[in-house]
Amino acid sequence: MKQLLLINDNNANKVSYYHIMLLMASLPFDRFYSHIILISFIVHTFIHLQKEKLRIMLTLKTVVLQSVFFVTLVATIYSLYRSEAFNEWVLRLPILILPPVFLLNGLDLKKYRANFLFAFAIVCTATIIYLYIDALITIKYYHLPLKTIFSPAFTNHNFSEPLDIHATFFSLQLVVALVYLLTLLFKPLTLPVKLICGICSFILLCGLIQLSSKSILAILFIIINLVLPYCLLKGKSRLKFIMAGAAISALAFATILNVSSFKERYLTSLTDDFSAFKPGESTDSRLARWHVVAQLIKQKPLIGHGSGSEQKLLHDEFFKAKMYDSFLANLNSHNQYLSFLVKSGIWGLLVYLITLAYGFKTAILKKDVVFISFMLLIAIVSLSENVLDADKGVMFYSLFFALLLFSGGEVKPEEIVKNKSPEYLDEVATNSLALTSY
Repeated sequence: MKQLLLINDNNANKVSYYHIMLLMASLPFDRFYSHIILISFIVHTFIHLQKEKLRIMLTLKTVVLQSVFFVTLVATIYSLYRSEAFNEWVLRLPILILPPVFLLNGLDLKKYRANFLFAFAIVCTATIIYLYIDALITIKYYHLPLKTIFSPAFTNHNFSEPLDIHATFFSLQLVVALVYLLTLLFKPLTLPVKLICGICSFILLCGLIQLSSKSILAILFIIINLVLPYCLLKGKSRLKFIMAGAAISALAFATILNVSSFKERYLTSLTDDFSAFKPGESTDSRLARWHVVAQLIKQKPLIGHGSGSEQKLLHDEFFKAKMYDSFLANLNSHNQYLSFLVKSGIWGLLVYLITLAYGFKTAILKKDVVFISFMLLIAIVSLSENVLDADKGVMFYSLFFALLLFSGGEVKPEEIVKNKSPEYLDEVATNSLALTSY
């Protein structure tokens, strides 16, 4: 823990280090904190800006990371909903700002990547413990049986409600934390350290089950059974891990489905999501909403209706379709790909797809487990949520995309020996994550 908080670097870099760590730690909590920390980080970076670094701002990586904001910018030109479009600018500003700030900052992201991810995992674990304690206090206060914790009253959004955060957006963060801890279990660490990582991983997994996001658990299945063995194992070990992982996953899924509330959440609600719309129903299926969205897309498939148009147009269309639940809740498309088609047409969607493809290509080439997991999270959750139309989604996307892309994977020992001096080895040993020093 000491190596996480006390690093061997100059004062400016130390302040940058704490800013990034605090920014990541603030993600599960009220957006006020992340916004204040981000503003402070920007100001600090420009105070210590070196002019020669301005030349590296316009790189392919930076443009790719900022591309979504540029789509919003261009689509505002022909939008009839300028006020909503400008609100969208403000919402997506971190996507524009964070990449150049990371580049202009003097901190070596690759050097401290492990520290950031481990600290983030600890914060996420502590947050899940807090939510369970809060749930147990509530159960005790109302004299409810302990098994009530597995009821709908304490799962999904009701579990994350004390933090005032959407269950799926919180789950995105937990998966990144969990995956990083799982990668540590593959490393030659001491038994006590592995025990700590294992306990934290178990707590995070329990939290993910409690949050009950269907898409997130599907992604986690892919990561554990395919991504981890592909990146970290070879030969027979890889095959054995896949077979064992699939068996354990099937057993865990069967066990979860024995709890009625989880069965309702994972199976019944999934069936409801893809059922046809029937007038008079109290809730509208996701498939029915997508049908309405598709009609809007057909009107302007090439350029879309402009930034800020989605909810305004859907609000009226839901009413016309007699989908009053969606109308009253003022819902969006609940699909990021469809959202791009509505607002910026085919060209906007292509930009987003190219951005995702670039991220996947970079992550897979480096066999970066955390980066691949992040890209899977964004790509798959975009099928069921407007990730970039919520503050928590934007902050998660912009912060982790930039951090993982610029940090370029973990420092490999052979690369250090080849490219750095003996003095640098001492520095790395001093600054490396506490886990690696046991």
